[in-house]
Amino acid sequence: MSSAQVPFKPLQIAVLTVSDTRTPETDTSGLFLAGALQEAGHQLAEHVIVIDDVYQLRAKVSVWIASDNVQAILVTGGTGFTDRDVTPQALTPLFDRAIDGFGELFRHISYGEIGSSTVQSRAFAGMANHTAIFCLPGSTGACKTGWNNIIREQLDASHRPCNFVPHLKTGVALCDSRDS
Repeated sequence: MSSAQVPFKPLQIAVLTVSDTRTPETDTSGLFLAGALQEAGHQLAEHVIVIDDVYQLRAKVSVWIASDNVQAILVTGGTGFTDRDVTPQALTPLFDRAIDGFGELFRHISYGEIGSSTVQSRAFAGMANHTAIFCLPGSTGACKTGWNNIIREQLDASHRPCNFVPHLKTGVALCDSRDS
């Protein structure tokens, strides 16, 4: 199959909201991500809220990384500069490889929306056990920015010239050979 003919492939994606205060009813960011991924044709593997605690975050994400049924994880919250914001410290040690361009591109796009305040975003991403993990700020606006401008395309096997699907569990070669 040529690269132009690669079909969309639905993925199993988990959503994690990092918060001490949000509930399933008030988790607008997590609800947005869960709805957006399903609207794009993916399947919601699980959606949970975990408090800002390094070890609880690592425990939940480690279960998903080890699972054969989760190919991507979307995390919202805990990426700012308050003392409670521990998502980067909790999750980056789990990565086999960082996706450096994600945070850079997120802040570039975000600059057009919120100006220099974007420097306080520690949005980041990485791969662990062939699972893509994208970590976004906790605001719904930031989740929309990340999903609509970066993540949706990168989790779409039909996106050209390259996407992350071939690197995920049960992925197939979907990048043009010149991009490898």
